[in-house]
Amino acid sequence: MAQGDSVVSDGTSSTSLKPVVPVSAHPVATAEAAPTFSPAQVAARYAGTAPHQWGVDLPGITSSFPAAGKQFALTLDACGGHGNSGIDQALIDFLTVEQVPATLFLNKRWVDADPTRVQRLAANPLFELANHGGAHKPLSVSGRAAYGIAGTGSAEEAAYEVWDNHERITQLTGRAPRFFRAGTAHYDEVAVAICHELGETPLGFTVNADFGATASAAQVQRAMSAATPGGIALAHMHRPNSGTAAGMAAAIPALRAAGFTFVHL
Repeated sequence: MAQGDSVVSDGTSSTSLKPVVPVSAHPVATAEAAPTFSPAQVAARYAGTAPHQWGVDLPGITSSFPAAGKQFALTLDACGGHGNSGIDQALIDFLTVEQVPATLFLNKRWVDADPTRVQRLAANPLFELANHGGAHKPLSVSGRAAYGIAGTGSAEEAAYEVWDNHERITQLTGRAPRFFRAGTAHYDEVAVAICHELGETPLGFTVNADFGATASAAQVQRAMSAATPGGIALAHMHRPNSGTAAGMAAAIPALRAAGFTFVHL
């Protein structure tokens, strides 16, 4: 960025920086068809179904994509709630100036804390907005917990954890989210099926870049150095005092120098 330029809070420069429309990867999933059933009907189909699998990497969760060359995807979560509804503007500004596309997973609490902020992000062609749930819960039909956070306790609660924020993001931006990531990124296989039936693709990751925005800049840089073609990085954008922005500012140029390109999913 030239001397004297500044980046305003919607992630655009005060100069005539012309955004480059990001390259898209071979799609990990096409936009899924509108749901055949209402959320209540989807939940009713799975009511009482007992899950047998649990984790961050189950069948039906997309954790990588078929890359054309050394393509890599960056995803950022905004978790919302008490102490978690800020924005790492330094990170957003860096991605904007460097023209790095990213998929932003927004929790409904984060959305509701500042809806105009969401609309500004949606207007930036570098960013695709995705769904990080209503209450930031692991997606479960039995209440199973991850990292001490209780999951959704029934098929109905799981369906509305997806759907309430799906509707909110669609209302604000005019575009329905294609991807969903549960709070903590944990699911059971019944909840994965519910998510698909509601028209969203559950997204996982291959690189945990900042460990919930608790990692230092050096740790973020080191984690990102493990990038492989077709991989998906998970980091966070709601803690401006974390090491994420500085770590990405070091890691992304190094990956580009190694031949990587960053793409939308």
